[in-house]
Amino acid sequence: MNEKPDIKSMNITELTEFVTALGEKPFRARQLYQWMHQKLSSSIDEMTNLPLAFRETLKRESRYISLKQVQVQVSKEDGTRKYLFLLEDGNVIESVRMRYKFGNSVCISSQAGCRMACRFCASGIGGLVRGLTPSEMLEQIYRIQEDIGERVSHVVVMGTGEPLDNYENLLQFIALLCDDKGLNIGQRNLTVSTCGIVPNMRRLAEEKLQITLALSLHAPSQAKRKELMPVAGTYDMYEVLGACQYYFEQTGRRMTFEYSLLAGVNDGDEDAKALADLLKGMNCHVNLIPVNPVTEHKFRGPEPKRVLSFKNNLEKNGINVTIRREMGRDIDAACGQLRKRYVEGR
Repeated sequence: MNEKPDIKSMNITELTEFVTALGEKPFRARQLYQWMHQKLSSSIDEMTNLPLAFRETLKRESRYISLKQVQVQVSKEDGTRKYLFLLEDGNVIESVRMRYKFGNSVCISSQAGCRMACRFCASGIGGLVRGLTPSEMLEQIYRIQEDIGERVSHVVVMGTGEPLDNYENLLQFIALLCDDKGLNIGQRNLTVSTCGIVPNMRRLAEEKLQITLALSLHAPSQAKRKELMPVAGTYDMYEVLGACQYYFEQTGRRMTFEYSLLAGVNDGDEDAKALADLLKGMNCHVNLIPVNPVTEHKFRGPEPKRVLSFKNNLEKNGINVTIRREMGRDIDAACGQLRKRYVEGR
């Protein structure tokens, strides 16, 4: 990896120090920051109010991260756009734009590959390559906003990778994304998903941010969760739920629990009852996700009536629940599928 500093990952203080060390006035840092995070410039050459000599120095002394769009799939059903982006080291990552009544929501990746190896997920096939830098996370949003010509209002860090396995970069990304001198997306419009890395869930709670934390739960018992998610062998489900409760206590933010429904595995009436008992008394919301089939895995999503029955069982037991609206069913909708196919083809 190139060792030159990555200026798009710097906050304004760090950027000012960098720019003044190059012999420039501090106000040049503010101009540069605006080009990167408000005007979403894809190259230093576009920054026309910076002196040419300064632009040449920047090109020589720093890295300017700008993702290249390799492929985009557009759903004929609902306009969902799935993007494949090329990183400067040759890795590829994927992102999704979904249009809702409230605006444009973008789901981004936090890593190239993933080490969590959840049994039903395409993202972990092939393991982890590396974590993404703050600039590479931001760039997914910037390039999509540029492509659609509309503002992105909500961001979900729920694509390929485990965000809390890339903790420091994630925190810097959040700070830059929510900065009022950048895209200025409100923290409450940002959701971060985790498989349950307990120490970092507790660290994140202590940051007292106003983001939504979503836990990938996917099972109503430790034994079943361990079968589906290897991370449960490291962090027991009750430890994880304790960290969820701690997050709520520290931030006042209601927890979201993601629950992928797998036909014949975790979608029975007894599973719904066990899940309701597990979450009773917690200030939370359950998001049911009928799983997208992945070629390498045997799992399939349940029939719609079974999904509805599971939802009704939870509601009868006082649990707040929704069924995630399926977006982009006619394209490679499941996380990791588009990337995997591209890598295999290459």
